[in-house]
Amino acid sequence: MLLPGGTRVPADPGPLADSLALSALVAALPIVTLFLLLGVFRVPAWVAALGALAVALLVSIVAYSMPTGQALLTASQGATFALFPLVWTFGTAIWIYRMTVTSGHFDVLRRSFARVSDDQRVQAMVIAFCFGSVLEGLAGQGTPVAITTVMLLALGFGPMKAATVALVANTVPAAFGPLGLPITTLAGVTDLPADELGAMAGRQVPVIALLIPLLLVGMVGGRRALRRTWYVALACGMSFALAQFLTSNFFSVALADIVAGLVSAVVVAVVARVWPPRRDDDQAADPGSAKDVAERPDAPVEVWRAYAPYLVIVAIFGLSQVPAVAGALNSVTVLFDWPGLHLLNVSGEPSSLPVFKFNWLSSTGTLLVLAGLITMAILRVTPRAALVAYGQTLASLRWAILTVCGLLALAFVMNGSGQTATLGTWMAGAGGLFALLSPVLGWLGVALTGSDTSSNSLFGALQVTAAQRAGLDPVLLAAANASGGVIGKMISLQNLTIAASAVGLSGREGDLFRRMFGWSVVLICAMALLVGLQTTPVLSWMVP
Repeated sequence: MLLPGGTRVPADPGPLADSLALSALVAALPIVTLFLLLGVFRVPAWVAALGALAVALLVSIVAYSMPTGQALLTASQGATFALFPLVWTFGTAIWIYRMTVTSGHFDVLRRSFARVSDDQRVQAMVIAFCFGSVLEGLAGQGTPVAITTVMLLALGFGPMKAATVALVANTVPAAFGPLGLPITTLAGVTDLPADELGAMAGRQVPVIALLIPLLLVGMVGGRRALRRTWYVALACGMSFALAQFLTSNFFSVALADIVAGLVSAVVVAVVARVWPPRRDDDQAADPGSAKDVAERPDAPVEVWRAYAPYLVIVAIFGLSQVPAVAGALNSVTVLFDWPGLHLLNVSGEPSSLPVFKFNWLSSTGTLLVLAGLITMAILRVTPRAALVAYGQTLASLRWAILTVCGLLALAFVMNGSGQTATLGTWMAGAGGLFALLSPVLGWLGVALTGSDTSSNSLFGALQVTAAQRAGLDPVLLAAANASGGVIGKMISLQNLTIAASAVGLSGREGDLFRRMFGWSVVLICAMALLVGLQTTPVLSWMVP
């Protein structure tokens, strides 16, 4: 638990009446407020985020005795973190998309995909799941959702369908992307070997990966589509799961998502071409796509230009991970303590929470700007047109930006005041049953922060402590935090906001949340059961 201004965490289990249960109930009020406002009262996402933030501030000041000034400073740090790097990242990604629309090359891309397969079920797997996994493995921070959502939209998917498909697809890659950062972060806060944590996560997440393509096909076309396309979806899930398992266990955790995404894309393309699934007319990407493809053949150079922005993104992020390049980019990173903010950890030592990392050159958003400048040249977009597109992007994202700022301020206040730690400590009191709750803790962390890396930072050490007290394998439960967290991505307000904004559904994040919540609960229950069985002789053979 973290308390401000030199105040140490008390020895009692909670700040209220020496009751951990009562303390957890109070600490949960901001999250309950967020879910109720968004899912029940159907208010706009920015209202839900700011309402939950207000409750979190009240709880931190009244129940946790956090000075008002410190609480507000913590919120300001979270809001600034939302602007950089999060808004900087997904705003720039959507800007690149807008330039492809302005130049007409997104229509070329749509026709190109239609020539390979104009079946929405196949496109959902290749674009949202496979290509999205590559983007998550390279960039993360909302980039896969922002890019794949608008790609699906341009290919004829309805706005709501495009958003829901992209959100579901952006789950299992989150455990290892970008470039293994969630796992290395988990290793850093737990002092456990990163390779062991990655190997364990690689024996949990692929099980869920088997199900995601089947779920995507069902979302696109219903039960009939699933009956006709199950073998393509199964091939997609099995190839992805196998590649993710082998890469994370025997090669490189950092490349697990990239390798899995590329392998499964090739498998889907081959299977769908050799054994094309039967389909109904409404499963074509666009009712007029066949006629459009036939009447508007595109020159090879224009097709190359249409794919170029995404190839440039992959190339730039791949190059940025070369040790020499990464070192140069990070050499100008600035670390500083947030002015006026003073927090202590459980040992009474200065907390690392007030430290703000301004990696202006190596951040995902900056690398996307470089990709955007190269895209301008390739697509022959004038500087004026590019600036207009960026201005339009920011204008369209104004409510999304406010939402993300409120949400990250909420997360920082809950973490800085100790509310998050209270919830985790209360769940850790379940003893041996904590194995079932361990993935749920990661799920909750990602649902709140939008990031598996952040969730691992919040709860990684707690998972290890709880495992040791319960006599369970700490590597298993620490990895379960990352594995359970991936399922929280689909209900994270951050991702919901990005998806809704990308397809012009700002203000309807609540509708997306209600569509996602049921599936998220089903999948987190499946993950909890898997982890629980891995602590028993039934599946203990899966633990390395």
